[in-house]
Amino acid sequence: MKLKAQLSNHEYAVSLNVADGVGSVEIDGRRYEVEVRELAPGEYLLMHGSNVYKCRVGAKRDSHNSFEVSLRGNVYAITVIDPKRLRSAPTTGADDHGSAQIVSPMPGKIVRVLVKPGAEVEAGAGIIVVEAMKMQNEMKAPKGGLVISINAETGATVNAGDVLAVIE
Repeated sequence: MKLKAQLSNHEYAVSLNVADGVGSVEIDGRRYEVEVRELAPGEYLLMHGSNVYKCRVGAKRDSHNSFEVSLRGNVYAITVIDPKRLRSAPTTGADDHGSAQIVSPMPGKIVRVLVKPGAEVEAGAGIIVVEAMKMQNEMKAPKGGLVISINAETGATVNAGDVLAVIE
């Protein structure tokens, strides 16, 4: 999966593949093989060669693509940008008329569906929780309105760019 990550006003090209606890990561052309073990939700042990790091990852409340990562005594604010999502993302906002789609930012598994079709939701309300790379991401309503459809059920696997829900 190819993404862009913004850290301290600098954008990095990131390619990521995680399978069976091993992450293959390329950041601006530098390749890393990292063993990943989840200690608790949002808490990981990263092993790179003989180096071992404890890492905490938490999603920022106001955004589904911004995270705070604590590593080696430092806290980093990271924004992840999925180019696929940018191409397919509708414009959103309180003044937006018409429908808005909630799109999966990366491949993963549906952990919970928080609302049913027909529910009235406010902007920022949680709709679906997707687990990707052992992190749970709550997909939020980009605008207030009526949930027209939920296109995934608990336990289903989704791909990056899949439309998970539509709000009108």
